[in-house]
Amino acid sequence: MINHIEIYVSNLQKSLVMWEWFLNELGYEKFQKWEQGESYKLGEFYIVFVQAEEKFLKDGYHRKRIGLNHLAFKANSKEQIDKISKELKKQKIKILYEEKHPYAGGENHYAVYFEDYDRIKVELCYSS
Repeated sequence: MINHIEIYVSNLQKSLVMWEWFLNELGYEKFQKWEQGESYKLGEFYIVFVQAEEKFLKDGYHRKRIGLNHLAFKANSKEQIDKISKELKKQKIKILYEEKHPYAGGENHYAVYFEDYDRIKVELCYSS
């Protein structure tokens, strides 16, 4: 079992606008807060967001480089995915693979894919 995941972001305040809303929708609660970061917890697992140091910002992030490709979260229902998809559009957060949405992962995989402020791909999926 994973204990936690820590993600360095280029702009903590901008990143938290999306992440806090999204994680709250999934039942996460704010766990820790300090000057350079925040964390959100669900059960025993927590996810941490930390402001990257200035000297590490220039190269940015790209999911096709070596390292993390995306984070996938499990939805409670198809309706939850639909609700979050509508809110993503309302917040002008681009849905990836929109031409195949909500079956971009295959016809038995109901999901929404999108990117955060730093273009980290996020998946919310439901499998029955």
